[in-house]
Amino acid sequence: MPAPTEAPSVDRRRPPHTRRGVAVLVTAALLLPLHAATGAADDLDDRRRSAQEQADGARQRTDDLRASAEGLSADLAQAVAELAETEARLPAAQEQLREAQATLDGAERRAEILAARVVDAREQQSALRDGLARTTARDGEVRAAIGQLARQAQRGGAGASGLAVVLDAEDLDEFSSRMQALETAQRSQDRLLEELTTLAAATRHHEARLAAVGDRIGELRAEADAEVVRADLARADAAAREAEITRLLAEQEATRRRLGDMTAQAEAEAAAADRERAAIEAELAGIIAEQQRVAAEQERIRVEQERVRAEQERARAEEAAKAGQQPPQPQAPPAAQPAPPPASGASGPVFTNPTSITPMYVTSSYGMRLHPILGYTRLHAGIDLRTYCGTPLYAPRDAVVRWSQWRNGFGNQVMLDHGSVDGQSLMSSLNHLTRSTVAAGQRVRRGDLVGYSGNTGLSGACHLHFEVYRNGSTVNPAPLLGR
Repeated sequence: MPAPTEAPSVDRRRPPHTRRGVAVLVTAALLLPLHAATGAADDLDDRRRSAQEQADGARQRTDDLRASAEGLSADLAQAVAELAETEARLPAAQEQLREAQATLDGAERRAEILAARVVDAREQQSALRDGLARTTARDGEVRAAIGQLARQAQRGGAGASGLAVVLDAEDLDEFSSRMQALETAQRSQDRLLEELTTLAAATRHHEARLAAVGDRIGELRAEADAEVVRADLARADAAAREAEITRLLAEQEATRRRLGDMTAQAEAEAAAADRERAAIEAELAGIIAEQQRVAAEQERIRVEQERVRAEQERARAEEAAKAGQQPPQPQAPPAAQPAPPPASGASGPVFTNPTSITPMYVTSSYGMRLHPILGYTRLHAGIDLRTYCGTPLYAPRDAVVRWSQWRNGFGNQVMLDHGSVDGQSLMSSLNHLTRSTVAAGQRVRRGDLVGYSGNTGLSGACHLHFEVYRNGSTVNPAPLLGR
């Protein structure tokens, strides 16, 4: 008979199942309804969809935080970037923890099912062994009975046939009695021989089933051991994921506390930036007022010249009339020269790409956005365009350089005056430059080099902060760039 096999080394921390409970568990595992499997798949899809939405939201929050760092000093921007990075990693880490826990739960359930199957197989093995023992015992009894019949036949005479024994009867009664005894002995022998044949077949069947059950127990033990290994690995993975989330949450809280401690610094920087912007706008207003004064003076001179010319024409006409001469024809004023069309064409964008990155890429738009430290919205008065440290920057339109200098918060700034466009003053500024290549009063043409991008002033990374001013106030540059 097959030697007994050892029980599988499965996790014994869960309570053992009863025989009935094992059967129910195994049956449930093998005969899961189709709708249950479909429901599990739907639930998995829902979890993955939710995780994707969380990841998308985290990426958006990260982009917003990184964009808001554009107006911060380096240390504040670094703290905001660290917070953004932590918050971006949390949803993925949480989803990985859920997946690791699901893997652990599945491995533990499969290990329990396999352990239950091993118990069931061992009970089958025990029942088969009991049956084989009974068959073997009966086989011995039958063989003993056949041996007893053989011995009785030998006592009646080893060479005597059944017919000779009957014919030796002295009378009819003895003959009849011997015939009945002979038939009974023959039937007993035939029945025992038939039973012996049946027992031999039953023994072979029990031995074959025992061998099959033994093999199946070995397979189940191997599967159960593998599931235990998988469960141990999943448990370790889940613990690592949980530790990672704990670490990220701790980092997040520490960074938030550090940002909270920087509130005074952030307020001071914001106030300084507001003062600098007000100063710039005041300077632009002064420039526009001077331009308007000059334009008004030029218009006054033109009107005065027209008045003088008209007086002169009238005087000449009066003198000619006194002399009886034909009065001279009045001279027409010189025709005004039409203004040249913009270089980009009447229907094209007002400005061309001021960066060397093609196509132009906007990393942060114009408009209100939340200050990452102070918690209130502020106007992002331009657009941020992707550049790299030290890449060329160009004049987006013909202009006069109003200034090229350091401005608090804006870093190295080049202010370009594009004159009057559609009856309104139009200017633009390029900010956070590493250095400029132009000077105040210089005239530049569209596409001329004006400097190189950088990370000066309140800036979190190398980029171009591009602003446009119409009549001295900022407007959204995107439409003017064809965005």
